[in-house]
Amino acid sequence: MNFSTFKSANKLVTGQTALQYLSQAVELFKIQKPLIVTDQGVVKSGTINHVLDLLQVEYSVYDTVKAEPEIEQVQDCIHVFKQNGNDAVIGVGGGSALDIAKCVAALVGQSGSVQDFLGTDKIRQRDIRLIVIPTTAGTGSEVTNIAILSDTANQMKQGMVSDFLLPDVAIVSPLMSVSCPASVTAASGVDALVHAVEAYISVNRSDITDALALDAIRLIAENLPKAYALPDHLEAREKMATASLMAGLAFGNAGVGAVHALAYPLGGKYKMAHGVSNALMLPYVLKWNVMGCAERFTRIAQAMNIETGADHNSNAARVIEWLHDFCRKLNIPSGLRAFGIAETDIPALAMEAIKVERLLKNNPRRLTVQDIEAIYQEAY
Repeated sequence: MNFSTFKSANKLVTGQTALQYLSQAVELFKIQKPLIVTDQGVVKSGTINHVLDLLQVEYSVYDTVKAEPEIEQVQDCIHVFKQNGNDAVIGVGGGSALDIAKCVAALVGQSGSVQDFLGTDKIRQRDIRLIVIPTTAGTGSEVTNIAILSDTANQMKQGMVSDFLLPDVAIVSPLMSVSCPASVTAASGVDALVHAVEAYISVNRSDITDALALDAIRLIAENLPKAYALPDHLEAREKMATASLMAGLAFGNAGVGAVHALAYPLGGKYKMAHGVSNALMLPYVLKWNVMGCAERFTRIAQAMNIETGADHNSNAARVIEWLHDFCRKLNIPSGLRAFGIAETDIPALAMEAIKVERLLKNNPRRLTVQDIEAIYQEAY
Protein backbone atom coordinates (compact mmCIF):
# COMPACT_ATOMS: atom_id res chain seq x y z
CA MET A 1 0.00 0.00 0.00
CA ASN A 2 1.18 3.51 -0.77
CA PHE A 3 0.26 4.97 2.59
CA SER A 4 1.21 4.56 6.23
CA THR A 5 -0.56 5.24 9.50
CA PHE A 6 0.84 6.53 12.78
CA LYS A 7 -0.51 5.40 16.14
CA SER A 8 0.19 6.52 19.69
CA ALA A 9 -1.44 7.04 23.05
CA ASN A 10 -4.15 9.69 22.78
CA LYS A 11 -2.16 12.14 24.93
CA LEU A 12 1.54 12.18 25.88
CA VAL A 13 2.66 14.12 28.96
CA THR A 14 6.44 14.31 29.45
CA GLY A 15 9.01 16.08 31.61
CA GLN A 16 10.20 16.18 35.20
CA THR A 17 6.87 17.47 36.55
CA ALA A 18 4.70 15.40 34.18
CA LEU A 19 3.30 13.28 37.00
CA GLN A 20 1.34 16.26 38.28
CA TYR A 21 -0.99 15.81 35.31
CA LEU A 22 -2.38 12.61 36.84
CA SER A 23 -4.79 14.45 39.12
CA GLN A 24 -6.10 16.46 36.18
CA ALA A 25 -6.58 13.34 34.06
CA VAL A 26 -8.50 11.55 36.82
CA GLU A 27 -10.78 14.55 37.21
CA LEU A 28 -11.18 15.03 33.45
CA PHE A 29 -12.25 11.41 32.93
CA LYS A 30 -14.48 11.46 36.04
CA ILE A 31 -12.67 8.43 37.45
CA GLN A 32 -14.03 7.43 40.87
CA LYS A 33 -12.20 4.21 41.76
CA PRO A 34 -9.23 3.22 39.59
CA LEU A 35 -7.33 -0.05 39.81
CA ILE A 36 -3.58 0.59 40.09
CA VAL A 37 -1.75 -2.22 38.27
CA THR A 38 1.88 -2.52 39.33
CA ASP A 39 4.54 -4.90 40.70
CA GLN A 40 6.33 -5.55 43.96
CA GLY A 41 9.52 -3.79 42.85
CA VAL A 42 7.64 -0.50 42.33
CA VAL A 43 5.88 -0.95 45.68
CA LYS A 44 8.95 -1.90 47.74
CA SER A 45 11.04 0.93 46.30
CA GLY A 46 8.37 3.44 47.32
CA THR A 47 8.03 4.66 43.73
CA ILE A 48 4.32 3.85 43.77
CA ASN A 49 3.80 6.51 46.45
CA HIS A 50 4.52 9.24 43.89
CA VAL A 51 1.32 8.12 42.19
CA LEU A 52 -0.85 7.27 45.19
CA ASP A 53 -0.12 10.61 46.86
CA LEU A 54 -1.69 12.42 43.89
CA LEU A 55 -4.96 10.49 43.92
CA GLN A 56 -7.89 12.26 45.56
CA VAL A 57 -10.28 9.36 44.93
CA GLU A 58 -10.70 5.86 46.33
CA TYR A 59 -8.50 3.28 44.60
CA SER A 60 -7.49 -0.39 44.64
CA VAL A 61 -4.01 -1.78 44.04
CA TYR A 62 -3.06 -4.95 42.15
CA ASP A 63 0.67 -5.27 42.87
CA THR A 64 1.60 -8.83 41.95
CA VAL A 65 2.48 -8.46 38.25
CA LYS A 66 5.35 -10.82 37.42
CA ALA A 67 8.47 -9.87 35.50
CA GLU A 68 7.36 -11.94 32.50
CA PRO A 69 3.59 -12.09 33.09
CA GLU A 70 1.54 -15.06 31.97
CA ILE A 71 -1.76 -15.03 30.14
CA GLU A 72 -3.47 -16.24 33.32
CA GLN A 73 -2.44 -13.09 35.18
CA VAL A 74 -4.62 -10.95 32.93
CA GLN A 75 -7.66 -13.02 33.90
CA ASP A 76 -6.71 -12.78 37.58
CA CYS A 77 -6.42 -9.00 37.37
CA ILE A 78 -9.75 -8.73 35.54
CA HIS A 79 -11.34 -10.69 38.39
CA VAL A 80 -9.87 -8.23 40.93
CA PHE A 81 -11.13 -5.27 38.88
CA LYS A 82 -14.69 -6.60 38.83
CA GLN A 83 -14.63 -7.70 42.46
CA ASN A 84 -13.54 -4.25 43.64
CA GLY A 85 -15.97 -2.34 41.42
CA ASN A 86 -13.22 -0.34 39.72
CA ASP A 87 -13.99 2.02 36.85
CA ALA A 88 -10.55 2.70 35.29
CA VAL A 89 -7.03 1.28 35.09
CA ILE A 90 -3.78 3.07 35.92
CA GLY A 91 -0.69 1.06 34.98
CA VAL A 92 2.49 1.92 36.89
CA GLY A 93 5.70 0.03 36.21
CA GLY A 94 7.85 -1.48 33.50
CA GLY A 95 6.58 -3.11 30.36
CA SER A 96 5.09 -6.09 32.19
CA ALA A 97 2.84 -3.99 34.43
CA LEU A 98 1.84 -1.71 31.57
CA ASP A 99 1.03 -4.65 29.30
CA ILE A 100 -1.18 -6.25 31.96
CA ALA A 101 -2.90 -2.89 32.56
CA LYS A 102 -3.54 -2.47 28.84
CA CYS A 103 -4.98 -5.96 28.51
CA VAL A 104 -7.23 -5.58 31.55
CA ALA A 105 -8.60 -2.23 30.39
CA ALA A 106 -9.36 -3.65 26.94
CA LEU A 107 -10.76 -7.02 28.00
CA VAL A 108 -12.70 -6.35 31.20
CA GLY A 109 -15.84 -5.61 29.19
CA GLN A 110 -15.39 -8.50 26.72
CA SER A 111 -16.82 -12.01 26.84
CA GLY A 112 -14.55 -14.98 26.26
CA SER A 113 -11.11 -15.98 27.51
CA VAL A 114 -7.89 -13.97 27.23
CA GLN A 115 -6.61 -16.52 24.70
CA ASP A 116 -9.47 -15.55 22.37
CA PHE A 117 -7.91 -12.11 21.91
CA LEU A 118 -4.30 -13.11 21.25
CA GLY A 119 -3.20 -12.12 17.77
CA THR A 120 -4.04 -9.05 15.72
CA ASP A 121 -7.17 -6.88 15.81
CA LYS A 122 -9.38 -9.26 17.78
CA ILE A 123 -10.50 -6.60 20.28
CA ARG A 124 -13.38 -4.47 19.03
CA GLN A 125 -13.80 -1.88 21.81
CA ARG A 126 -12.57 -0.63 25.16
CA ASP A 127 -15.13 0.66 27.63
CA ILE A 128 -12.96 2.04 30.43
CA ARG A 129 -10.23 4.65 30.72
CA LEU A 130 -6.56 3.70 30.70
CA ILE A 131 -3.67 5.79 32.05
CA VAL A 132 -0.10 4.45 32.03
CA ILE A 133 3.01 5.65 33.86
CA PRO A 134 6.27 3.85 33.00
CA THR A 135 8.95 3.38 35.66
CA THR A 136 11.61 2.12 33.25
CA ALA A 137 13.05 3.66 30.10
CA GLY A 138 12.91 0.80 27.68
CA THR A 139 9.76 -0.97 26.60
CA GLY A 140 7.85 1.89 25.01
CA SER A 141 4.69 0.05 26.06
CA GLU A 142 3.11 3.37 27.03
CA VAL A 143 2.66 4.30 23.35
CA THR A 144 2.19 0.98 21.55
CA ASN A 145 -0.84 -1.07 20.63
CA ILE A 146 0.91 -4.28 21.63
CA ALA A 147 1.02 -6.39 24.81
CA ILE A 148 3.31 -9.38 25.23
CA LEU A 149 2.30 -12.30 27.46
CA SER A 150 3.92 -15.62 28.36
CA ASP A 151 2.10 -18.69 27.13
CA THR A 152 3.23 -21.21 29.75
CA ALA A 153 1.54 -24.15 28.06
CA ASN A 154 3.56 -23.64 24.86
CA GLN A 155 6.63 -22.06 26.55
CA MET A 156 6.34 -19.12 24.17
CA LYS A 157 5.68 -15.39 24.17
CA GLN A 158 2.38 -14.37 22.57
CA GLY A 159 1.40 -10.95 21.29
CA MET A 160 -1.93 -9.17 21.60
CA VAL A 161 -2.20 -6.39 19.03
CA SER A 162 -5.06 -3.91 18.93
CA ASP A 163 -5.52 -0.16 18.74
CA PHE A 164 -7.77 -0.50 21.80
CA LEU A 165 -4.61 -1.24 23.81
CA LEU A 166 -3.41 2.33 23.20
CA PRO A 167 -3.73 4.33 26.44
CA ASP A 168 -5.83 7.46 26.83
CA VAL A 169 -2.90 9.14 28.57
CA ALA A 170 0.78 8.23 28.89
CA ILE A 171 2.64 10.13 31.61
CA VAL A 172 6.42 9.86 31.20
CA SER A 173 8.47 11.32 34.05
CA PRO A 174 12.18 10.65 34.71
CA LEU A 175 11.49 10.79 38.46
CA MET A 176 9.67 7.46 38.19
CA SER A 177 12.82 5.59 37.07
CA VAL A 178 15.33 6.90 39.64
CA SER A 179 14.92 3.89 41.95
CA CYS A 180 15.26 1.44 39.05
CA PRO A 181 18.05 -1.12 39.73
CA ALA A 182 21.15 -0.68 37.58
CA SER A 183 20.66 -4.05 35.89
CA VAL A 184 17.10 -3.10 34.90
CA THR A 185 18.24 0.33 33.71
CA ALA A 186 20.79 -1.41 31.45
CA ALA A 187 18.50 -4.12 30.09
CA SER A 188 15.53 -1.82 29.51
CA GLY A 189 17.77 0.82 27.94
CA VAL A 190 19.22 -1.66 25.45
CA ASP A 191 15.67 -2.92 24.82
CA ALA A 192 14.79 0.63 23.71
CA LEU A 193 17.88 0.61 21.50
CA VAL A 194 16.70 -2.63 19.90
CA HIS A 195 13.29 -1.06 19.26
CA ALA A 196 14.87 1.95 17.57
CA VAL A 197 17.33 -0.03 15.44
CA GLU A 198 14.76 -2.61 14.33
CA ALA A 199 12.25 0.12 13.50
CA TYR A 200 14.88 1.90 11.40
CA ILE A 201 15.64 -1.18 9.30
CA SER A 202 12.05 -2.48 9.16
CA VAL A 203 10.50 -2.94 5.74
CA ASN A 204 7.52 -0.95 7.09
CA ARG A 205 9.53 2.11 8.07
CA SER A 206 8.54 5.64 7.08
CA ASP A 207 10.19 9.04 7.17
CA ILE A 208 8.40 9.70 10.47
CA THR A 209 9.56 6.49 12.17
CA ASP A 210 13.07 6.95 10.74
CA ALA A 211 13.42 10.36 12.38
CA LEU A 212 12.18 9.05 15.73
CA ALA A 213 14.37 5.94 15.57
CA LEU A 214 17.59 7.73 14.69
CA ASP A 215 17.22 10.34 17.41
CA ALA A 216 16.34 7.62 19.93
CA ILE A 217 19.54 5.78 19.00
CA ARG A 218 21.54 8.98 19.49
CA LEU A 219 19.98 9.73 22.87
CA ILE A 220 20.49 6.18 24.14
CA ALA A 221 24.12 6.04 23.02
CA GLU A 222 24.80 9.31 24.83
CA ASN A 223 22.75 8.84 27.99
CA LEU A 224 22.31 5.18 28.92
CA PRO A 225 25.86 4.82 30.32
CA LYS A 226 25.26 7.92 32.50
CA ALA A 227 21.87 6.69 33.75
CA TYR A 228 23.42 3.28 34.48
CA ALA A 229 26.42 4.68 36.39
CA LEU A 230 24.62 7.58 38.10
CA PRO A 231 21.01 6.68 39.01
CA ASP A 232 20.29 10.20 40.28
CA HIS A 233 21.43 11.86 37.04
CA LEU A 234 18.01 13.35 36.25
CA GLU A 235 19.04 14.82 32.91
CA ALA A 236 20.25 11.41 31.68
CA ARG A 237 17.08 9.80 33.07
CA GLU A 238 14.91 12.33 31.26
CA LYS A 239 16.79 11.82 27.99
CA MET A 240 16.39 8.04 28.36
CA ALA A 241 12.67 8.39 29.09
CA THR A 242 12.33 10.48 25.95
CA ALA A 243 14.42 8.04 23.91
CA SER A 244 12.34 5.09 25.07
CA LEU A 245 9.17 6.96 24.17
CA MET A 246 10.52 7.85 20.71
CA ALA A 247 11.69 4.27 20.12
CA GLY A 248 8.25 3.06 21.18
CA LEU A 249 6.57 5.39 18.70
CA ALA A 250 8.98 4.21 16.00
CA PHE A 251 8.55 0.48 16.47
CA GLY A 252 4.88 0.78 17.37
CA ASN A 253 4.35 1.94 13.79
CA ALA A 254 7.21 0.40 11.80
CA GLY A 255 7.33 -2.89 13.70
CA VAL A 256 10.27 -4.90 15.01
CA GLY A 257 11.90 -7.89 13.34
CA ALA A 258 14.11 -10.90 13.79
CA VAL A 259 15.83 -9.75 16.99
CA HIS A 260 12.51 -9.92 18.80
CA ALA A 261 11.45 -13.09 16.98
CA LEU A 262 14.58 -14.90 18.16
CA ALA A 263 14.33 -13.40 21.65
CA TYR A 264 10.75 -14.63 22.22
CA PRO A 265 11.61 -18.34 22.65
CA LEU A 266 14.38 -17.42 25.11
CA GLY A 267 11.88 -15.58 27.31
CA GLY A 268 9.18 -18.21 26.92
CA LYS A 269 11.31 -21.29 27.61
CA TYR A 270 14.02 -19.95 29.94
CA LYS A 271 12.19 -17.01 31.57
CA MET A 272 14.94 -14.69 30.38
CA ALA A 273 14.01 -11.02 30.87
CA HIS A 274 12.77 -9.47 27.63
CA GLY A 275 15.35 -6.68 27.59
CA VAL A 276 18.21 -9.12 28.26
CA SER A 277 17.14 -11.57 25.54
CA ASN A 278 16.83 -8.71 23.04
CA ALA A 279 20.23 -7.31 24.02
CA LEU A 280 21.78 -10.75 23.70
CA MET A 281 20.46 -11.37 20.19
CA LEU A 282 20.85 -7.84 18.79
CA PRO A 283 24.42 -7.86 17.38
CA TYR A 284 24.15 -11.41 16.03
CA VAL A 285 20.88 -10.82 14.18
CA LEU A 286 22.07 -7.46 12.84
CA LYS A 287 25.16 -9.13 11.40
CA TRP A 288 22.84 -11.31 9.30
CA ASN A 289 20.66 -8.36 8.34
CA VAL A 290 23.46 -6.23 6.89
CA MET A 291 23.15 -7.55 3.34
CA GLY A 292 19.47 -6.56 3.33
CA CYS A 293 20.00 -2.91 4.26
CA ALA A 294 23.72 -2.09 4.46
CA GLU A 295 23.23 1.61 3.68
CA ARG A 296 21.00 1.99 6.75
CA PHE A 297 23.86 0.99 9.02
CA THR A 298 25.83 4.07 8.02
CA ARG A 299 23.11 6.33 9.44
CA ILE A 300 22.89 4.13 12.54
CA ALA A 301 26.65 4.44 13.01
CA GLN A 302 26.47 8.21 12.70
CA ALA A 303 23.69 8.34 15.32
CA MET A 304 25.95 6.31 17.63
CA ASN A 305 28.78 8.81 16.98
CA ILE A 306 30.88 6.13 15.29
CA GLU A 307 33.35 7.31 12.67
CA THR A 308 32.09 6.29 9.24
CA GLY A 309 33.58 5.89 5.79
CA ALA A 310 32.20 5.44 2.29
CA ASP A 311 31.76 1.66 2.56
CA HIS A 312 28.42 0.72 4.14
CA ASN A 313 29.52 -2.82 5.01
CA SER A 314 32.53 -1.52 6.93
CA ASN A 315 30.29 0.90 8.78
CA ALA A 316 27.92 -1.95 9.64
CA ALA A 317 30.82 -3.97 11.06
CA ARG A 318 31.72 -1.01 13.27
CA VAL A 319 28.12 -0.80 14.53
CA ILE A 320 28.11 -4.49 15.48
CA GLU A 321 31.47 -4.18 17.24
CA TRP A 322 30.19 -1.07 19.06
CA LEU A 323 27.09 -2.96 20.23
CA HIS A 324 29.15 -5.81 21.69
CA ASP A 325 31.28 -3.29 23.58
CA PHE A 326 28.25 -1.23 24.69
CA CYS A 327 26.50 -4.26 26.21
CA ARG A 328 29.74 -5.42 27.83
CA LYS A 329 30.15 -2.05 29.58
CA LEU A 330 26.57 -2.37 30.89
CA ASN A 331 27.35 -5.83 32.29
CA ILE A 332 24.79 -7.56 30.10
CA PRO A 333 25.94 -11.18 29.69
CA SER A 334 26.80 -12.28 26.16
CA GLY A 335 26.27 -15.77 24.88
CA LEU A 336 23.43 -18.24 25.38
CA ARG A 337 25.68 -20.50 27.45
CA ALA A 338 25.86 -17.79 30.13
CA PHE A 339 22.20 -18.55 30.85
CA GLY A 340 22.59 -22.31 31.15
CA ILE A 341 21.06 -23.00 27.74
CA ALA A 342 22.19 -26.29 26.22
CA GLU A 343 23.61 -26.19 22.70
CA THR A 344 21.35 -29.14 21.86
CA ASP A 345 18.33 -26.84 22.48
CA ILE A 346 19.18 -24.65 19.48
CA PRO A 347 17.17 -26.57 16.83
CA ALA A 348 14.05 -26.42 19.01
CA LEU A 349 14.57 -22.70 19.62
CA ALA A 350 14.85 -22.12 15.88
CA MET A 351 11.62 -24.02 15.25
CA GLU A 352 9.83 -21.76 17.73
CA ALA A 353 11.37 -18.56 16.37
CA ILE A 354 10.38 -19.30 12.76
CA LYS A 355 6.74 -19.34 13.90
CA VAL A 356 6.88 -15.64 14.83
CA GLU A 357 5.94 -14.58 11.30
CA ARG A 358 4.19 -11.46 12.65
CA LEU A 359 7.67 -10.05 13.34
CA LEU A 360 9.84 -11.88 10.82
CA LYS A 361 7.85 -10.36 7.96
CA ASN A 362 9.14 -6.92 9.05
CA ASN A 363 12.77 -8.00 8.83
CA PRO A 364 14.95 -6.62 5.99
CA ARG A 365 16.28 -10.12 5.25
CA ARG A 366 14.16 -13.26 4.99
CA LEU A 367 15.43 -15.96 7.34
CA THR A 368 15.06 -19.72 7.08
CA VAL A 369 15.06 -22.13 10.00
CA GLN A 370 18.64 -22.98 9.08
CA ASP A 371 19.61 -19.29 9.17
CA ILE A 372 18.04 -18.90 12.60
CA GLU A 373 19.88 -21.98 13.88
CA ALA A 374 23.13 -20.48 12.62
CA ILE A 375 22.42 -17.18 14.39
CA TYR A 376 21.67 -18.96 17.68
CA GLN A 377 24.85 -21.00 17.19
CA GLU A 378 26.92 -17.87 16.69
CA ALA A 379 25.30 -16.33 19.79
CA TYR A 380 26.10 -19.42 21.86
